[in-house]
Amino acid sequence: MSMILFALWFFLPAGLANSAPLLANRIPWLRNFKTPLDFGRHWRGKRLLGNNKTWRGLLFGIAIGIATAWLQQILFNNFAWAQTISQDVDYSSINVIALGGLLGAGALLGDALESFFKRRISIDPGESWFPLDQADYIVGGLLASSLVVSLTLQQYIIVFVIWFCLHLLSVYTGYILGVRERPI
Repeated sequence: MSMILFALWFFLPAGLANSAPLLANRIPWLRNFKTPLDFGRHWRGKRLLGNNKTWRGLLFGIAIGIATAWLQQILFNNFAWAQTISQDVDYSSINVIALGGLLGAGALLGDALESFFKRRISIDPGESWFPLDQADYIVGGLLASSLVVSLTLQQYIIVFVIWFCLHLLSVYTGYILGVRERPI
C-alpha cells in the first residue's frame, strides 16, 4: 500500500498537468491563447502536431505541475504523513519549481511527441492509439523528472503501472458519464 501511495503522490504534478489543457480551455480569458505548439507547420504533407497541442496547454500544465509540487513541499514540511508517503524523496531539499516543471513539461511533451508519431501514421487527433495514448505522458514525466530525482526501478515501475491504470479508469469513467465518445 505504501508504494501505491508513493506512486500517486510523486506523479501527481504530472497527472494534474496532463489534465490541465482541458481546464485551460474552459477558462474564458485563456480561450483566445490557442497558438499551436507546431505553429501550424507541416512535415511531409502532414501537420507536425495539430491544433490540439497548444502553448496555452503546455504553459498552464507546467504551472499546475509547479503549483502541485510546491503544495507537496508545504505538506512534506508540516505533516509526518506526507514525509512517510514521500519515501526517499526529500521535498524539503528539492527545487520544487524544477521538479514540478519537469514533471508537467515532461508529461505534456511526451503527449506531444506521441501526437507527432500519430500524425505520421495518419491517426486523427482524438483517435485512440492504445497503449501509447496511456503511456506517453507517464514516460515523458518520469524521464524529465529523472533530471532532479532518482527513483528505484521498483518505484518507476509502480508509478508507471498505477498511472497507466488510472488513465484507463478515468477515460472509461468519462465515457460512462458521456464526456468522451470512446471507452479508450
